[in-house]
Amino acid sequence: MVTRYVLSDYVECALAQAVYDKLEDGTFAGRIPHCPGVAAFADTLRACEEELRSALEDWILLGLKLGHRLPVIGGIDLNEDPRREPVGAVCESV
Repeated sequence: MVTRYVLSDYVECALAQAVYDKLEDGTFAGRIPHCPGVAAFADTLRACEEELRSALEDWILLGLKLGHRLPVIGGIDLNEDPRREPVGAVCESV
């Protein structure tokens, strides 16, 4: 049985929408169009991807803490009230 986590799925779906540009100085910029303010800059594309993931994770956690409405991405709506499962319940595969 594979365990899936909604936040991990949300992050992966959002990162799949990322847009990267190579800047004139040879560095890279990345952004996620549906997540305002989530951007990253780095010397390499790989480093930019890592920075963008970190920025996105921080953006999500802060948004949830402050009660901001987050965009629905990949059909995942983090704005819904969490469902409570009984302890020991078997989760269904997504």
